[in-house]
Amino acid sequence: MESTPSICYWLQGRRICLASASPRRLTLLQQVGIHPTVHPTDLDETRHPDEPVRDYAERMAIGKARMNPDPQADLVIGADTIVVVGETMLGKPAHAAEAHQMLAQIAGRAHRVLTAVAVYQPATNRCLHQVVESHVWIKPLSDTEIIAYVATGEPLDKAGAYGIQGVGAALVSRLDGSCSGVAGLPLCETLALLREFT
Repeated sequence: MESTPSICYWLQGRRICLASASPRRLTLLQQVGIHPTVHPTDLDETRHPDEPVRDYAERMAIGKARMNPDPQADLVIGADTIVVVGETMLGKPAHAAEAHQMLAQIAGRAHRVLTAVAVYQPATNRCLHQVVESHVWIKPLSDTEIIAYVATGEPLDKAGAYGIQGVGAALVSRLDGSCSGVAGLPLCETLALLREFT
């Protein structure tokens, strides 16, 4: 365990597990002094027919947390981030051409980013969760600008084909909501959920 000072002093001695392979979520937790074990889950991420996007994100986060991949964990964090244009969900692009298409779709307009977070306590089978919604405006982009951004490789593993914590921050003209939530884990809300277990 890390011994650096942390604003999360109330978690001292607790073994936290992050049920996610996302390096961004891990970095966000480390920023506030939480150094979890990392155990990605293998959850079926198929969306149910007519399932509202908010319900889908919440179900994914809860499912990941409850899979409890670390048997020694005191608390398990699961999360899911989706980008929504209207009611159309934009996942991670499969290739550069799809990334280009997504960026053209969100350029010059607002879209929603929903990040669901769940905290599960295996010892009590208790699970608390929350969905945080943010609104993001992407500046108008020329075809040349989109090609240049896609060429950086950053969009290829990001929902909606951009990363607000990286080069993609230069594309965001306005944000209403949680910056860390758009990056993958709303820190304020996540810490509030964790504190409910102390």
